[in-house]
Parts: sequence; structure tokens; C-alpha cells
Amino acid sequence: MAQHETDYQRVDNPLELRDLLETLTEPGGASLCLEGEGQAPLPVLVLDARLDESLLLDITAIREILGPLRRGQRFRLEGQVHGKRLRSPWLTLEECHEVEGRLQCGCACPEWLEVLQRRASYRAELRLSMEVGVILRALQGELGGASSLQGDLRDLSVEGCRVELPAMASGSLPRAPERLELELCFPNGQRLSLLAEVRHVKPEPERYLVQVGFQFVDASPEQERLLWFYVREIEREAARHASDGDTTRTPSSLFQPSESAPAVGRRRAESYPTAMARRLARLAAYLDAQLLDLQQGHGLDGIELSRNADRLLRLLDEDREELLFALNCLAHEAALVQHGLAVAVRLVDLVATQQLPQGLRKSLAAAAMTHDLGKGMLPAELQQAPSLSEAQYRQLQGHVALMLDQAAPCHWLSRSVVAAVVGGINERLDGSGYPQGKRGRDLPELARLAAVVDVVDAMGRPRVDRPAWNVEGVYRHLLAHPERFEQRWVKRYIAHFGRFPVGTLVRYAGGELAWVRRLDRQGLPSLVNRVEEARRPPAGLGALLHDGPLSALGEPVESLPLPSA
Repeated sequence: MAQHETDYQRVDNPLELRDLLETLTEPGGASLCLEGEGQAPLPVLVLDARLDESLLLDITAIREILGPLRRGQRFRLEGQVHGKRLRSPWLTLEECHEVEGRLQCGCACPEWLEVLQRRASYRAELRLSMEVGVILRALQGELGGASSLQGDLRDLSVEGCRVELPAMASGSLPRAPERLELELCFPNGQRLSLLAEVRHVKPEPERYLVQVGFQFVDASPEQERLLWFYVREIEREAARHASDGDTTRTPSSLFQPSESAPAVGRRRAESYPTAMARRLARLAAYLDAQLLDLQQGHGLDGIELSRNADRLLRLLDEDREELLFALNCLAHEAALVQHGLAVAVRLVDLVATQQLPQGLRKSLAAAAMTHDLGKGMLPAELQQAPSLSEAQYRQLQGHVALMLDQAAPCHWLSRSVVAAVVGGINERLDGSGYPQGKRGRDLPELARLAAVVDVVDAMGRPRVDRPAWNVEGVYRHLLAHPERFEQRWVKRYIAHFGRFPVGTLVRYAGGELAWVRRLDRQGLPSLVNRVEEARRPPAGLGALLHDGPLSALGEPVESLPLPSA
């Protein structure tokens, strides 16, 4: 739980106040903060503190603020001692003069100071859309053969932090007491480097990452001041995004993107085979962060969901075939994230001929992206078990209600779309689906369509209880079960996406392998990337084949199941 302004305690006892003021006069003991939200602490020297009289400050290092101070800009002093954070009331400049090249200013000595005692273990947790990249560097040698590793900051305290790294990084991290250089990189370009030791490592294989806890060591007073500031700003920004937070407050300057700031982070360090795949990875990053928020008890962020639903529609309108191919390029994302994106893209693409209003398309994209995230709120063993008991299966079905509850506060979402996609995507015409076991006449048309799109993608992905199916096998299964799946939509799906949909790995008669990039008007591959082995599209795709060289291969003889990540 965050600690707010009211958690400060006022100290006005003369003896205590004199001791606290004395700490501000120590080298590195104080910083100056101008009035206004998101103002970073500035270096200042407190030359003298005379109780009931005056403070003498040296602002030589920040003389650019002299103008605002002379115009009445208020400021206060901040510092820390023995785990306590100190701050003065708001002060104003009374005099200023040069002394041997040093710029010295005077103001009234405060009649009291405020003290905040924090728990050493308290960590400010980053919420959705608060992206802070982290670079890890070895002080000697390398980290797993690389000069550095990149990750994402998840929480921060004055004592340490938690960082998400790619799963492959777990074997590259040194054990304590070996130290690393850890650099925090904020969106606005601010950076802070500290020394740190690894304290704990927690793999999360279902999200293809590892969570690493670090403890800072030998932090200087200046680094501690900045850490206090960053923790405060993270808390304030997180409060803006909370379900009951005040989103009208000014955003923290730390999280305002700067074009000049280099991109740093776990996903930004990964290589993607196409520009569209890199852009789709941003959507995946949003869903992954939203999944983590839900797992930690936070609600669905309707504002971010709206922004990212718009983003998906823009990508689809820009180049649908590039986007369809990019769906299979996200090898290192959580399975729920990959599935949600694939269902959203294909569902919206399939209804494109219906000329839906933009608001309904947006609701459709949003509902499909998030329809399965409720599973992430259930115990992990339900997802990983090769078989489920009847009681476990009923428990798994609870993900639908969880997600419907999360979507309810998002008033811009179409209620009928949410009910059909989130609530009806797992229902079947014969009543064998869940959560309500509805039958054909009770299922809206959109639920019947969504069920087809959902099953095609789900069966095409490997699970713990079975390998992935190839496209032909999935199509045969759907056509063989008219009692469960609306055949009109099964046939429209096949006609729309083709026998070998964009993004499918195919084999030719001569044994050649290729990824389908585009289809001709007859639904046959017109552009492919030839590859040497059956694995997810690598950073450097093979040669593009079209026209004559592609015709020489003939038609594909079969599709291959989606390779494991």
C-alpha cells in the first residue's frame, strides 16, 4: 500500500528540529525541489542553518533556477537520514548574492520539518503503461556471452528492485556477492546507474521470463535522493492508473516519452523478422502487462484497452497480410497473449465484409484480445496440468466470469459484443460448451463465429496435453462436427483465409519449407519465405520467392503445425 502525503509527521520540537537541520548541512544531505508535480530533486548545499533565523544555501550548481526563485517560485528542501525522509515546508527566496564565484541564497529557517518513516522492504509497483527499461552489465567479463542484458522494471524501493528478464537470462546471472551495474532507463530519457547484487530468481516459464530481485549496494547520497524521487513518482503515476485513482492529475514527467531517449527493455532487445512484428510486439507487451496487473489483483485498465484496440485496428487497416504473418513471429510471449492477439486479428478481419461501425469493430478487437486473460487469474496448475478432473474443469470455466466482471466497468465496450465474445466463445451448438451450456438457438451469431475463430487458433497451438494440429487437420475437425460448430462460419473462415493461410509453414513436393506471406486471388501462396528448418520465423528470414521461382516449387503439399517457441 502506498504511503501518501498524510503519512508525514511534523517535527517542531527545537531539539529534534536542530538535529534534523544539522543533517541537511552534511555533504550530500539535502536537495531542492521546486513546487509543481513531477519536479526532480536538484543538488543544493545547505551552508548554515540557524534555528528561528535563516538558512543559507549554495545554488551554484543550479544557478539557472535563480530567475524563477527571484520571481517568487516556491521550493522546499528534502533529505534523508537513518531511513527517514525529511522535507521542509514551502520556502521562498529572501536574498541572493555572489561570494567568490559562488551563488549563495538566504531564506527563513523553517519552524518545522516533516518526517516520513518508510519500511525498508516497501517497493513502489509499476502499473500498466509505466515502462522503465533496465540494462544489466557485468563489472568483469560478460553475462552469458553478451556484454549486457536488457529487462523491464517491475517495482522499485530505495533498497532494491525487481526486474523481468528473458527466460534465457537465468543462467547468465551471477550469484551474490558478485556485483552488477544496473541502469534504470526512464521514458523521458532520465537514467540512473547503481551497483546491485542478485537476491532471488523466480522463473515464470508460462510467460517466457524470469523475475529477478536485486539489492542495491554502496548507493551514494545523490543516488539515494534520486531513488526517493523515482519511488515517489512511480507511486503517484500508479495512483493515476488505479481504478479509483484521479486520472485528471498531471502525468509524471518521468513517463512522458522522449524521441531522443534510446529504446531499452526486454522486448526492445529482442529481434523480430519484420517491422510489423516489432509493432505487434508493442501490443503484446500491453497484454502481457495487463495480464500481470490482473494476476496482482488490479483491474482491467479501460483507457489502455481502448488505446490498444485502436492500435490493433490501425495495424490491420494498414496491411492485413503483414499483420497476419506477424502473429506467428511472437515466439517469446505468454500463450494467452499470443492467442488473444491472433483471435482478435482474425475475428475482426473476418467480419470486415460486414462493414461494422468503427465502435463495434473496436469493441470486437478489445473483447477478443482479452477474452482468455481470466485464465491467468486462476491457479497456474490448471493451465499446466496434462489432464483435469471434473472439479478442476469447473474451476477453469470460472475464467469467463472473471473476465466479464473485469470488462463491466469499461463503459465504452459494447455489452452485446462482450457477452458474445467473452461470454459465448466457449459455448457449442450442442450445449457441450461452457460456462452456461447454451445451445444453438440461444447463441448469438457473433458467439458462433467467435467459437470457430477461437478453436482454429487454439488447436493450432501446442498444449501440455497434445501437440499442435496443422491447418488441414483443424479444418477437417471443424467440418466433421456440425453439431458443435456453425458450418456456415467454418466454410466462410476457410474461404476467407484459404487452405494455407498467411503465416502458415508449408512443405512442397521437393521437401522445401516456406512461410506463407501473401495469397493470390485463388487463395494460393503468391509470396513465401523459404527456410531451412521448421521453427518460428527467425530475425533473419530466408529468401523471398514469388512469380517464377515460386512457381517452380509447385503447390504446397501440406501445412506443418506451428513450431514450438
